[in-house]
Amino acid sequence: MTNMADNGERLDPDSTSAPMGSSTSGALPVPEGAVRGRLTRNAPLARHVWFKSGGAADWLFEPADTQDLKDFLGALDGRMPVMALGVGSNMIIRDGGVPGVVIKLGKAFGEIEVTGKTTLKAGASAPVSMVARRAGKAGIDGLRFLIGIPGSVGGVTRMNGGCYGRETCDVLTDCDVIMPGGEWATLTNADLEYSYRHSALPEGAVVVEARFEGFPGDPEEIKADMARISATRKESQPIGSMTGGSTFKNPAGHSSWELIDAAGLRGHRHGGAQVSEKHCNFLINTGNATSTEIEGLGELVREKVKANSGIELEWEIKRVGRV
Repeated sequence: MTNMADNGERLDPDSTSAPMGSSTSGALPVPEGAVRGRLTRNAPLARHVWFKSGGAADWLFEPADTQDLKDFLGALDGRMPVMALGVGSNMIIRDGGVPGVVIKLGKAFGEIEVTGKTTLKAGASAPVSMVARRAGKAGIDGLRFLIGIPGSVGGVTRMNGGCYGRETCDVLTDCDVIMPGGEWATLTNADLEYSYRHSALPEGAVVVEARFEGFPGDPEEIKADMARISATRKESQPIGSMTGGSTFKNPAGHSSWELIDAAGLRGHRHGGAQVSEKHCNFLINTGNATSTEIEGLGELVREKVKANSGIELEWEIKRVGRV
């Protein structure tokens, strides 16, 4: 397969030129023919994230399958920074773009399979809401909270995503990852050293599959409760808006939204960015916001909350790329 840029230009490893606006040297990051997936230079990322803002990736790689990803990272051999991008629901891509390679996993990494009475496995690109539904249908309880997380398996594995008092670390047994040098590794829950919205997964490592375990439950009761969770989200959060989900971690003993509301910031605007009037811990792009405006609004919120309450909010949204 010949890898082509979005404009159809052949990506020549000996080339020293790049499309206008590209921040790359123009040379392929790996030898031509080394991979079967799609490799795109100067690839816009705004369409891949929920905020619909931000710059381009120096390179975007969409592997054909796990072996293709392994071959790519092995050939890259750590010569460029690597970042995996899931559904982009909890991320700001800065306007200056992302250096190195962004890896976007597609349908080949999205399978979900029930493997036992209380266990199942899922590819990294699978939405965790689908994992919750598949588990519930199979009578596997304990994963119903995942219905309330708008993320991928790979994303929640890295970030220890959670809601309603439960976290990924409560149900994940282990995961398969491709390390930055192309090595395959299986990491257990203990290996990941989970804490609140954090794991010890190395930078540049890419999750390809995760395995989960719950406990026996009634499919109809699980289904009904997940419908309740989804309805609650719809009523209390700006679902359908261009947002990045929960913006700040909840400080011990406090709710971030209450601190933001108490600082008088509900509905506050900064350029095209706004604090949601529906849920103060959500920032939204009202239509034409830049990532600089969105991040700037977040920093303003942190400043005002600190002045009002003495509490310093910590970002939950991942902010990546060049300022």
